[in-house]
Amino acid sequence: MLSLKKLLGKDDKFFDLLEAGAEEAKTSVDLFAAYIKRLATDPSQGAGALDEFIQTRRKEKRIRHLMTEALSKTFVTPLEREDIEELSFALYRIPKTVEKIVERLAIYPGRVPHAVFQRQAELMSQAAEALAFMTKQLRGGTDIEKIREANDRLQFAEGEADKVMLAHLKDLYHGPYDAKELVILQVLFEMVEQAVDRCRNAGNIVVQIVLKHS
Repeated sequence: MLSLKKLLGKDDKFFDLLEAGAEEAKTSVDLFAAYIKRLATDPSQGAGALDEFIQTRRKEKRIRHLMTEALSKTFVTPLEREDIEELSFALYRIPKTVEKIVERLAIYPGRVPHAVFQRQAELMSQAAEALAFMTKQLRGGTDIEKIREANDRLQFAEGEADKVMLAHLKDLYHGPYDAKELVILQVLFEMVEQAVDRCRNAGNIVVQIVLKHS
């Protein structure tokens, strides 16, 4: 195992910020899973729960700004600048996407079909957990086997999310929905699946970084 810190520097602030970004992404996803469960028992709280998602996205945005500032002030970085910037941006996009999903759900004119979103929310949480683990591995070194195992879990979650979305779309197309409901729900299904894709994309960046230094 090759230590990235020994090879490229000992400044931990970039690892701190990347890990914080991954944790905020995971927090937003976990909040979404809890939000979907709450809708099952209290559909009226939809709009009131939006603030916590906004706060998580703002924290992620703040982390990204700190990363940009740190990059501008540091000559030698422990990872390639382009990789740090790309991963930071990929992590930021996760809570931003989740917030948009909740915004749409909060204004959905009918009763939110929470059961339809539960499995996707579970898979999103699995993907975000694997991503947070992978991001933390960058600090200690490039243990490719640990990264591969976590990435396999992430890729599995993303693949299952694709299958779940297609199954939901099939039911939607053949179900008793009017045209407006069909369009709205289709967009929501695709947005939730896109959030899982965001996790996968960030995970792919971690894998690329590790492969460069393994």
